[in-house]
Amino acid sequence: MIKRLLWSLAVAVVALLPSLSHAWWNQDWTARRKITLDTSAAGANLSAAATNVPVLVRLHTGNFPFAEADMDGKDLRFVDGDDKTPLKFHVELFDGVNELALVWVIVPSLAPSTNTNAIWVYYGNEKAVPASDAKTTYDGNQTLALHFADKDGMFKDATAYAHTPAVSGVAYGATGLADGAGVFNGASRLAWSNQPGLRQTAGGFTLSAWVKPADAAQSALLYSQQEGTSGVQVLYEQGKVFARAFGQETAKVDLAAGAWRHVAVTLSDRLVLYVDGKEAATANARAADLGGDVVVGTSFKGELDELQFSNVARPAAWLQVQAASQGDGARLVAVAAEGEAAEAEGTSSYFTILLSAVTLDGWIVIGILMVMMVISFWVMFAKGVFLARTDGANKNFLSRFQTLSQDLTRLEQGVDKKLAGSSIYRLYQIGMRELHHRFDLYEQRKMERNLTPQAIDAIRASLDAGIVRENARLNSQMVLLTISISGGPFLGLLGTVVGVMITFAAIAAAGDVNVNSIAPGIAAALVATVAGLGVAIPALFGYNYLAARVKSIVADQQVFVDELISKIAENYSS
Repeated sequence: MIKRLLWSLAVAVVALLPSLSHAWWNQDWTARRKITLDTSAAGANLSAAATNVPVLVRLHTGNFPFAEADMDGKDLRFVDGDDKTPLKFHVELFDGVNELALVWVIVPSLAPSTNTNAIWVYYGNEKAVPASDAKTTYDGNQTLALHFADKDGMFKDATAYAHTPAVSGVAYGATGLADGAGVFNGASRLAWSNQPGLRQTAGGFTLSAWVKPADAAQSALLYSQQEGTSGVQVLYEQGKVFARAFGQETAKVDLAAGAWRHVAVTLSDRLVLYVDGKEAATANARAADLGGDVVVGTSFKGELDELQFSNVARPAAWLQVQAASQGDGARLVAVAAEGEAAEAEGTSSYFTILLSAVTLDGWIVIGILMVMMVISFWVMFAKGVFLARTDGANKNFLSRFQTLSQDLTRLEQGVDKKLAGSSIYRLYQIGMRELHHRFDLYEQRKMERNLTPQAIDAIRASLDAGIVRENARLNSQMVLLTISISGGPFLGLLGTVVGVMITFAAIAAAGDVNVNSIAPGIAAALVATVAGLGVAIPALFGYNYLAARVKSIVADQQVFVDELISKIAENYSS
């Protein structure tokens, strides 16, 4: 029984080993995120292994903390799942301001039908130098890779061969599948004039591209290489795509206009047409030596992106991975929503995840709200202390005032300094000044100290004016609390709305739509609303408490004025 229990425990430990965190690749990098490459039925549905495949990794607001990386992305590094082997990569786009990046990583091996394929992206090293290198990202069989990301329209080959085309009328389009795209108007084309590196051989050939026809009712040569009467073409006619090689032609496959579709053709011992990574049609044609000019886009109206040539026939699994990572990347590539820090190789807290995903505009709003919070807390503290002192001084003065019977001016001399903060004492001083003013006038005129009703009304008017000034002093700076109460939630809502807009815009631009990419950005956007409520709620409670204290003091002032007028009338009028 014990032996069986120990055996079960050992099996369980072995089963857990793959899920344990690997050792840190390089301690100079402070953070990393896991990138899962899902080849199961729920992902790319890969039935065979693929090796040395350039995979497109899309980083955006929802899956990568751009604030923790270098603004130019120079500290990016990609490491294989063993957490030891650095991977070759190149950055097509890194926009730290708009928080969007497109990175091509060559993955050495992808096992089929599993969700355990993984690589790591490291970041967070201020001293790092750029390691992006397009020429080493592709293997030696890749003879051309056009990203169409050159805004000047001079589309450059990203491979070491540098087979840059002669561009005729092809315009740069900003809304490509990944970054940019080549826009063809029917009279434009790309051409390579008899370049040895683009010669086809008996070893095979592969062409792949993303195609977006503008009109189904057209006849176009998407690709052509012709030498004498022999040649290879990929054609688009009346909403259908097909391939032709050395007189043999595949069946025609539907390719609707207005949508991006991945089209690939391989030629070895047969001609194969792939659409969206799946074999769609074949023909009995064999690869052979073929030179001549290469022309792309003759009479084509629409857009092309990610045009690639290889001097071998790529396996079906290789093309399937290409289509899955470049198109609906969420099917294959998933960047972990949580990062790992070098100090503690575990996952971050929810709070850290939220803060790492907050965008620049969100931090601006949160910064303003933090200033408002500091001001409101300072007002609540200072006003609370002021009102407490005023109320205490008022009670101290009133206890003395109640002892007066005839000589109301007796409290003017020898008053404790604590009464200096009493608003009621200041009103008392106003009343006494008015009395002295009239008594001095009566002495000059040698009249009896006998106040007329008009004089008493005048004294009351002065006291009412004093009450107005005291009320203004009691309510000073309270408006800052009302601004926090009413403005805090609206500022927070503004930050949330802008954050949600940026998140959806980044996801739309990246083309990576899944819960893991949306949730962090939306959750981080809501941080601004939480911050707004965090400012408004304490300010609301504080304001109501302070307003009640002010109301009580104002009532005491009004009662005192009535009592003082009554005593003045009683003692100094007949």
